[in-house]
Amino acid sequence: KQWYQRRVRGHTRKMRLLLLVVLFCTVHALQDTDKSVSNPLPVVPYPQYFEISSASRVFLDLDELSFTVNPASLYEDRVISSTISRYETYFTSLKRLAPRQSDDIISSVRLIVADPEASLSLNVDESYNLTVGGEAVEIRAVTRFGIIRGLETLYQAYNVTDGTIPDIGVIRDWPRFGFRGLLIDTSRHFLHLSSIFKVISGMAMIKLNVLHWHIVDDPSFPYTSRSLPDLSEKGAYDPGHKYSQADIQRVIAFAEEHGVVVMPEFDTPGHTLSWGKALANFLTYCPGKGTFGGDYGPIDPSKEHVYQLLEKLFSEIVRVFPSEMIHLGGDEVPFNCWKANPDLVAWMKQKGIVGFDKLENYYENRLLDIIHGLNHSYVVWEEIFTNKLQIRPDTIVHVWKGNWETTMAKVVKGGFRTILSSPWYLNYITFSRDWKKYYEVEPLNITATTEEKKLVIGGEACMWGEFVDNSNVLSRTFPRASAVAERLWSHEKQRDEPDMEFRLDKHRCGMCARGIPAETVILRSFCPYEFRGYDDLHI
Repeated sequence: KQWYQRRVRGHTRKMRLLLLVVLFCTVHALQDTDKSVSNPLPVVPYPQYFEISSASRVFLDLDELSFTVNPASLYEDRVISSTISRYETYFTSLKRLAPRQSDDIISSVRLIVADPEASLSLNVDESYNLTVGGEAVEIRAVTRFGIIRGLETLYQAYNVTDGTIPDIGVIRDWPRFGFRGLLIDTSRHFLHLSSIFKVISGMAMIKLNVLHWHIVDDPSFPYTSRSLPDLSEKGAYDPGHKYSQADIQRVIAFAEEHGVVVMPEFDTPGHTLSWGKALANFLTYCPGKGTFGGDYGPIDPSKEHVYQLLEKLFSEIVRVFPSEMIHLGGDEVPFNCWKANPDLVAWMKQKGIVGFDKLENYYENRLLDIIHGLNHSYVVWEEIFTNKLQIRPDTIVHVWKGNWETTMAKVVKGGFRTILSSPWYLNYITFSRDWKKYYEVEPLNITATTEEKKLVIGGEACMWGEFVDNSNVLSRTFPRASAVAERLWSHEKQRDEPDMEFRLDKHRCGMCARGIPAETVILRSFCPYEFRGYDDLHI
């Protein structure tokens, strides 16, 4: 009996200790997620500058909401008319959840554009000023695309609980970086047009402006080429997994209406296995040493007809995609296959090309001659720079590997413009709040002069497609990409993580209300408008 009592008392002490540990962890978790954070302007990305006139709030009457445009000719403009229609739908689909408490009522939104002719580009002015006064919200912008950014801020400032917006004296907002991108990969897993449209809609909600469309790769070639139709006929997964020319134009037009540039990537000389299904004597033959252990590897640089085919294809691509730049890839070129081809090695000896890095240099220079002949700008992955290829001054180097601070410092010291992606691979998922590690990144945290840092033109979040398809691309991308978007848009000193978590949770609810199945960012919460399924999309 005494032994039993000792066992019981000992067990009880252990249970009490365990209970205290659990209680401590629970309280810690509560403290970590229930911070008493409040922000009168819960917007993501955060505006560069704003003034709140008073603590009172203004009732936005959604039942009577109207939009006016100056100049009036913009009523007929596709970008402005589609934007107004979109935000009318966004606003009118909301219903306040509590009785109106403010006597100040606004039901008009005035949109004023100084330069209505400005076309979409990476350098287009996206700034805007937003004020609340009298009987209207007024958004002034230099271009139509600044209007898009301003309307998104207004939507996020709306409080669905009481139907009010802050009494905003002025918001003056503009992007910190001109290039704010998101990569999608449609070769490894095909994305339907509806998914791509939703991605673009989500991008506009966080003021991203470049869709980097990694459209083809080793697994499949879904781009339907007019000049080389066999590439998709033989290289796509099947006839139902291709993008027609009409599909491409729909994506480009939809993106423009959201202020998003579409930058296509056709990666060579590696990542081209799907090309070889249609093009004879195009890839390097190397039995057992090719891509995925097969018999074929990268493009064979010794074949003259290769460059004729490339010129034919890229001449078409620059006509199809209006973006001022194209991504040429150039990453992960395996030399083993080239080494295993005796005809290629003999050709190198005849040409005096010593080393396979020099062979890569030969190929890239031939390709860049083609692109320059088409009068087009281009981006390449960092290996083109780090492998010390002879590249031209207008090359934009896309940094994606580890030790990015050192690489970017070398790139800008070499006088080249650069884009950062290394710390923003969203496809590498982890448990809990991984958005914080994206938020903590500072793109200009490199050893360089002030002038050299100006060559950092922005950055890009990447959602590679190895384990992503139509079923999860949206929930994995959003709202995690919002952390990257704020880093690229907002002031560099905007780094308050508890405040960002508060705003991100509100913002995520706004995405769900508009049909984007954005993942939750805190342990427990609810949205006044939960995501209700893919039939309820307002895009």
